Amino acid sequence: MSEHPTQPETVQPGDGATTSTGLPQVDAVLESLAALPSLPVDEHVAVFEAAHAGLRAALSDAGAGQPAAG
Repeated sequence: MSEHPTQPETVQPGDGATTSTGLPQVDAVLESLAALPSLPVDEHVAVFEAAHAGLRAALSDAGAGQPAAG
């Protein structure tokens, strides 16, 4: 079995492990998902909706301040 040190380790929500993406907005979203195991299932939808909104905001901000291609 060969190992690929450049690939991030697989992290499961709630396993206590955290991996930085290098993007603070994305890291905050991933951190928010760590609370899922301690929440009642009926509260998961709100967490996922907030995570989705956070990731959309991170994508919107990703190209801000960079010149347009072309």
